[in-house]
Amino acid sequence: MLQKISKISWLGVFLSLVFYSFLGWLWFAVLFPNQYANALDKLGAMPAHPDPIYLYGPPLTLLPTIITIALLMVVLNINTKKAVIEFAFVIGLGFLVANTFDIAINPNIPHPISYGILVGGYQLVGILGSCFILHAIRKK
Repeated sequence: MLQKISKISWLGVFLSLVFYSFLGWLWFAVLFPNQYANALDKLGAMPAHPDPIYLYGPPLTLLPTIITIALLMVVLNINTKKAVIEFAFVIGLGFLVANTFDIAINPNIPHPISYGILVGGYQLVGILGSCFILHAIRKK
């Protein structure tokens, strides 16, 4: 499987990372900031200038996910739009959304269902967009 790494489009990985990171900013800072703060019981208490880890951390944690997705798409020969959608939903729902809800169900998240829906929704949209970018810019 590791020999398949050479078939990954690194431009696709980079553009997916930019997309997913931008989506995170858009999702949590522009579209749903109050819903996110409410899910954490921090409505009106979110920092105006968050620590740098909240800015560079998500792209650093998304990078291995995107590389893994790119590698799986190569290994599984995901090369049609229908296959991209099916793959993104399997990975999105089966891993990302499920893991988001697993993280949400702990005493530190006061509203786990709200958090799971909001963050899980972001993960599902993010992986769907990333899979389409990786598909569009794949090595042939």
